[in-house]
Amino acid sequence: MAEILYQQSEFFIAVALVGLLAVAGELGYRIGRARRTTPADRESAQFVSIEVAFLALLSLLLGFTFAMALSRFELRKQMVVQESNAIGTAALRAHFLPMSDRTEVRDLFDRYVEIRLSAVLGTEASSPARRELDAEATRLQTQLWNMAAAAADADPRSVPLGLFAHAVNQLIDIKAQRDVAVANHVPESVLLLLFAFAILAAGVLGYGNGLTGVRIRVPTAIYSIVVVLVILLIIDLDRPQRGLARVSQESMIQLQSILDSGTR
Repeated sequence: MAEILYQQSEFFIAVALVGLLAVAGELGYRIGRARRTTPADRESAQFVSIEVAFLALLSLLLGFTFAMALSRFELRKQMVVQESNAIGTAALRAHFLPMSDRTEVRDLFDRYVEIRLSAVLGTEASSPARRELDAEATRLQTQLWNMAAAAADADPRSVPLGLFAHAVNQLIDIKAQRDVAVANHVPESVLLLLFAFAILAAGVLGYGNGLTGVRIRVPTAIYSIVVVLVILLIIDLDRPQRGLARVSQESMIQLQSILDSGTR
């Protein structure tokens, strides 16, 4: 099932969240103003404790969610390096193949790296273009595996050919692992809970202002800005190639240059 928040732009989410925080704060202020009395010192201290507890719990939720997004971001970075290493190793071991097969295999590796880069840099996740490129990558994997298997069958005792077949198998496994890492983002239910709690905390702050009869505008505005910025950072980290925090493809680009130079 498609996740709604993951498909929305960060600007839309920021505007919507700022608006909801403002509405919650204003609504809380009016409710607190309507129920305003002259509270005893003990009651006032109790409500301040509740406000502090809400903000502390919100800080914990933000911290845990940020840690989840950051760990996924770091994993995606590692998977890029691992995939480029796997492809590079397989391409080097292709020299163990018979001379008649090397040119074809080299072309297959060139095309494979080009497809993987195009899929990440030029398409959106789950888009028809991405699915088409993934299907072509799978076809190239099949061709490489068939050539490795045929060469191994022709010379079953050859250790180098076995190493090449193992490298192709690693290449296939790493692609699957990287695709899973890209698709594995913070669950939408966690983000929705974070939004709901931030809005509730804004309402509690507004309610406290209403009880005192004074609008504390600057701290409330700072609270809203900080919360929105942290949530946007979490979302940005969780979108591999859509936001400002993008996973570097430098290792794959360098591999493409090495393979291209080897074909000339």
